[in-house]
Amino acid sequence: MQWETVIGLEIHAQLATRSKIFSGASTAFGAEPNTQACNVDLGLPGVLPVLNREAVRMAVRFGVAIEAELGRRSVFARKNYFYPDLPKGYQISQFELPVVGRGQVEILQDDGTAKTIGVTRAHLEEDAGKSLHEDFHGLTGIDLNRAGTPLLEIVSEPDMRSAREAVAYARKIHQVVRYLGICDGNMQEGSFRMDANVSVRPYGDELGTRAELKNLNSFRFLEKAINFEVERQIDRLESGAEVVQETRLYDADKDETRSMRSKEEANDYRYFPDPDLLPVELDDSFIASAVKDMPELPDAKRQRFGQEYGLTAYDAQLLTGSEALADYFESAAREAGDPKLAANWTNGAVSAALNKGGLDITSSPVTASMLGVMLKRIVDGTISGKIAKQVFEGMWSGDGTADEVIEAKGLKQITDGGAIEKIVADVIAANPRQVENYLAAEAAKQQKMLGFFVGQVMKQSRGKANPRQVNELLTKKLRG
Repeated sequence: MQWETVIGLEIHAQLATRSKIFSGASTAFGAEPNTQACNVDLGLPGVLPVLNREAVRMAVRFGVAIEAELGRRSVFARKNYFYPDLPKGYQISQFELPVVGRGQVEILQDDGTAKTIGVTRAHLEEDAGKSLHEDFHGLTGIDLNRAGTPLLEIVSEPDMRSAREAVAYARKIHQVVRYLGICDGNMQEGSFRMDANVSVRPYGDELGTRAELKNLNSFRFLEKAINFEVERQIDRLESGAEVVQETRLYDADKDETRSMRSKEEANDYRYFPDPDLLPVELDDSFIASAVKDMPELPDAKRQRFGQEYGLTAYDAQLLTGSEALADYFESAAREAGDPKLAANWTNGAVSAALNKGGLDITSSPVTASMLGVMLKRIVDGTISGKIAKQVFEGMWSGDGTADEVIEAKGLKQITDGGAIEKIVADVIAANPRQVENYLAAEAAKQQKMLGFFVGQVMKQSRGKANPRQVNELLTKKLRG
């Protein structure tokens, strides 16, 4: 039987507000446990929540970015359930009337074609605290610093049909919230977390029973967890067993999912409007003020890079992965005056060096301006592309700017025609048999054989001879 995978994602993005969604407590990461949870976050008697206006503004910006319907009237509700790190015994969230309604996100599939993934809703809620299981010798520690941190929960339609599509969608949401500046996207700190609802069905059949994979904090784990879960469900169904609706956790060490609890239905949460919070009414002026300084978003930037700089769709996709990377490329391209060359180096040597060093583009030892000057030296013939690799390594190691490295290491390209002509003559004289073979070969083969002579000239010049001049002089002398 042919099985079809059906995936929907729930993404929790912590909003980058300075204070919590219903209190003035700080949201800064890294404080000592339980030092940033005030009376409101703990739900102590006599306290009242007050909605953070900035959290609503950020939610509106996201809604506009994904072309969603905005909830002109949204309501906060109490979602009741017990968990050790939920001090009030309920979570303030949105249910029937969210701040952001139906929208859509476009992803690029592996074959380069676009696919639209529906977004069901994006609602505001407060985060719970955090249970700590390490170093407590069989006990659980509770840190409530995170309690009350504003979350935007982004719920997709079940439109994804593979783990790779799910990763592409999650990456796109991650990209959008970072471009908007509403979430730092730091998965290690829990700022961006993903839950995956996964089911399988015979092609064309109704939806199967789903399992929810909770708290996935990396794109790699998301892909691996979904792939394992799909195989698990198919194995069960093909052996005659049933798939049980439940919540499962992914164990990265064992590369498997395991059952956590049976899945509660939404009505078990006993949602009801929070009596301490008025409905949120969005008027035209608030929406206009929220979106007046919207940045250029990834899709628009990618399209512009193709049109303005003549980049391929692949190059533009890589360069718009983050706003900082896109800005780096544009700055280097302006300095160099050659966008394609800047794209090649940004996507190539720069990205490779960053990956090797575990660095973000904002921490690159080679600034965009430094890279642009080095590329300018390739364009004006001061150095060759091959020598540029040595120059880049010198800049990366802190040896100075491109010009300083070129000068200190004597890497300036030889462009003096007389000097190159002498080296060419020496190489031809030293290799009579190769010259004879070259002259006897057909024109198509001669082009390939020319590479031997070019290599010898470059070797004698220690890579400094201008490659274009070398090729021209060799062709002229050999055919002379």
